[in-house]
Amino acid sequence: MKRKYQNILKKATLVVAISGARVSCQNDLLNPIPETLFSDQVVFDTPARIELQANGLYQYMKVGAFLGGRSQVYGDIRANDFLNRTSNSVTGFQVWNHTLTETSTNDVINLWNTGYAAINQINVFLQGLDDNTAKYVAPTFPADFSTKANQYRGEARFLRALAYLTLVQYYARPYSDGAGSKPGLPLRLKGEKSSENNDLARSTVAEVYTQILEDLNFAETNLPLTYATNEAKVTRAHRNAAIALKTRVYLTMGRYNDVATEAAKLVPQTSAPFSATSGIAHKLEASVKTVFALPQETAENIFAFGFSTQNAPGTQNPVAFYYMPTSKGGNGEYGLNKAGIIADTTAFGPKDVRRDFILTDATDTYWMKFSSPSPFLDKAPVLRYAEVLLSLAEAKVRTSNTVNTEAIALLNSIRGRSDASRTYTVASFATPQALIDAILLERRIEFLGEGLRNTDLMRLMATIPAKASIGSVEPSSINYIWPIPNSELQVNKLMSRN
Repeated sequence: MKRKYQNILKKATLVVAISGARVSCQNDLLNPIPETLFSDQVVFDTPARIELQANGLYQYMKVGAFLGGRSQVYGDIRANDFLNRTSNSVTGFQVWNHTLTETSTNDVINLWNTGYAAINQINVFLQGLDDNTAKYVAPTFPADFSTKANQYRGEARFLRALAYLTLVQYYARPYSDGAGSKPGLPLRLKGEKSSENNDLARSTVAEVYTQILEDLNFAETNLPLTYATNEAKVTRAHRNAAIALKTRVYLTMGRYNDVATEAAKLVPQTSAPFSATSGIAHKLEASVKTVFALPQETAENIFAFGFSTQNAPGTQNPVAFYYMPTSKGGNGEYGLNKAGIIADTTAFGPKDVRRDFILTDATDTYWMKFSSPSPFLDKAPVLRYAEVLLSLAEAKVRTSNTVNTEAIALLNSIRGRSDASRTYTVASFATPQALIDAILLERRIEFLGEGLRNTDLMRLMATIPAKASIGSVEPSSINYIWPIPNSELQVNKLMSRN
């Protein structure tokens, strides 16, 4: 096992593919077969080679077993809005029924391994970028390359922050459990090309979040404000993406004043219409259905991982594969729970446009928010402007402890665009908590199928609800978080179990 781990590190870090490598299955980045390679001794010799490496970091992040689809699916199916249809052990069945073990390969082991493979590739890139600064001179490099190099550092650190945030929310206790004092993750910040430094103890949850924020603060300062194409504006890290991810981080930590401070950079208005006035002009689309229509490159989509026919997410990985029925080109692994959120016709009204994503096929009900059939070219969602608005709404209520009028306006901007007949007024809420509950319910509806449900439940130390024959999971249960994978325990002698 240790030899296998060494080989993974060597293959992932000692050579760099300069052609567009197809990410076709969940293990591709653990056993890559690159078409064109440069030795690590020359990959920093030209601006073009460095650019190719920076682009390659996104490939590691969007591998199917990590943020190319599976992580987002796991974030929803742990809760109670989807029911498993196939009992397929390869596609999250143990995630859905809370029977994961340290040896669960297709989820516990693969999510961890692909997440850390991405982190290590990022670390190798950052270290190489620093170690080769003497090369960045004319005539090979332009005079302003130091600024470009910092952009690459910003992209890499944004992606590393996203990777650690994803992992810490599955494998560690919520920040609110002891203010981050519980065991977190091994905080690997150096590029490893051998197994020499396998042994690394877990940092605390708070220490992991501190590093995430340090990376995002650097990213915010050094990332570009925008890009030339709509595709790059969505699929490549930019300043507003770093800010938006910080609002999620602070919300997860319960630091609501900081949520409001960061969100105000993207939402300077106190009443609708809301839009970002610096960097990319993010705003809500008039219809939520426009947001998810291919190519999903609207002003509302802040960041997502994109795919093409030459660079598809692979089988059993895309979100559409899980939720679309076979009649539409998916595999119908999960159908909507008819006793879940779709049963709440008060919050999720019968005229709500978001109900247009619901498809009844024979006796089952499916979620069609992502609807591109094979090769499944829907982007893997990460950040939308709607999330920033609802995070800001929640923060304003919690920090003011009032039925805050600005929060209601933010909430109504999301609710009203899908069902204008069901907006709120101050009189709708007897207490601040009632308004918070409405915001949380709106998040559940708005981001159904995008993977945020698990994050929202855990940050509030809420019980994971029961569904069908599967019982609820209390915050005190050992199943509330995932086990540390056996693959890590075998090679890291300082690693502790959950």
